[in-house]
Amino acid sequence: MLGGPSAEREVSLRTGAAVARALRSLGHSVTEIDPQSGAGSWALPPGTDVVFLALHGTYGEDGTIQRELDVLGVPYTGCGSEASWLAFDKLLTKQRCLAAGVATPRFVVLDSSAAPFPAGWQFPVVLKPVRQGSSVGLQFVEKMEQWAASLAEAMRYDVRVLCEERIVGRETTVGILADQPLPVVEVRSRSGAYDYDSKYTAGATEYFCPAEFDPVTTARIQAAGLAAFRAIGGRDYARVDVMVRADGVPFVLEVNTLPGMTETSLLPKAAVAGGLNYPALCQRMIELALLRSAGVVH
Repeated sequence: MLGGPSAEREVSLRTGAAVARALRSLGHSVTEIDPQSGAGSWALPPGTDVVFLALHGTYGEDGTIQRELDVLGVPYTGCGSEASWLAFDKLLTKQRCLAAGVATPRFVVLDSSAAPFPAGWQFPVVLKPVRQGSSVGLQFVEKMEQWAASLAEAMRYDVRVLCEERIVGRETTVGILADQPLPVVEVRSRSGAYDYDSKYTAGATEYFCPAEFDPVTTARIQAAGLAAFRAIGGRDYARVDVMVRADGVPFVLEVNTLPGMTETSLLPKAAVAGGLNYPALCQRMIELALLRSAGVVH
């Protein structure tokens, strides 16, 4: 399943096309389904063994499609409906992380585009729609003159916005596969802000995998990613974004339960560094779903 009705439709189409090519190269019979209008706009072919979810954003990543497939009793890749719903909500994710003892940047929730800058806070801060993905609506605010316009832009994408302390340090991401962390990827945006444009503009960002951290810091980053994944009840796979402060302390930003899966996306990069090429990664994701449906716990 690819495309869908969310703001991340174009990225999802690219993810789905890459996955379909890889699965066909392995000899699988693949049907591509695009639920453009969400519920009721699609039907599975008879005899479908497993649904590979290549959807992003609302409907695909927020637990909705997962609940619909649960009702149908059809196995699907990735996290279940509750974990997907939790992870898609940045506030709920942070609350779960804090309850599990996982460090995450200080935050406050805003529900009005006229909200004042939080009392006692200092710049820089980051504004994020509570329920969006792929950096949609993300705003980096460096000074008071930017506050009103940045908040108004973020509020275009949700009725609640997270105002988060911006951690100064190195930006990383940790892929999780079968409850094990993959090698850490470091992300270096040429603009200094890893936003939507930096993610999807060729040459705008450099990636380093495995990231060049000392073994202790690497283990700390991987442990934070895995703990956040478990805190939201994740299964099979996900990608956890982690900022690493100069003193080596990791702060979890969010959990992506259906991360990008083009051949140059971050989870596949990490899998390659861990010895798993792109088709093999797609195959492993399918196997995890089928094993679970057969009652085998990995």
